[in-house]
Amino acid sequence: MNQAALKQYQAVGVQGGVTDASPHQLIGMLLTGALDRIASARGAATRGDVQRKGELLSRSIAIIDNLRASLDREKGGEIAANLSDLYDYMEQRLVEANLSADVEILDEVSALLLQIRAGWESIPAEYRSLQS
Repeated sequence: MNQAALKQYQAVGVQGGVTDASPHQLIGMLLTGALDRIASARGAATRGDVQRKGELLSRSIAIIDNLRASLDREKGGEIAANLSDLYDYMEQRLVEANLSADVEILDEVSALLLQIRAGWESIPAEYRSLQS
């Protein structure tokens, strides 16, 4: 697990369970953390709270950036390269959403993250230790 990713997740306020979590669980926690912040940013955008929306989207972007940094391109090959491109796309879309306050973009990025998280959670237990 990338130490920067672990520190980023701790910095956004989630303490419990991080210390004892496996690398697989930490990635799941990061995905959930990004989703939570995007959902909160959506609420802030709806309320017109521009400052809070920006803060939350910045945190979401940082989490996604750390997810990308955690990819092992040697072991992950094409899948890691595709995920890296997708993370980059999501970061760009979140920047656009911040500038335009377009909640549909937030919904789009959330849907992508949900798909990634579902795939991540569906990895059989016997393969989860191979990811570290």
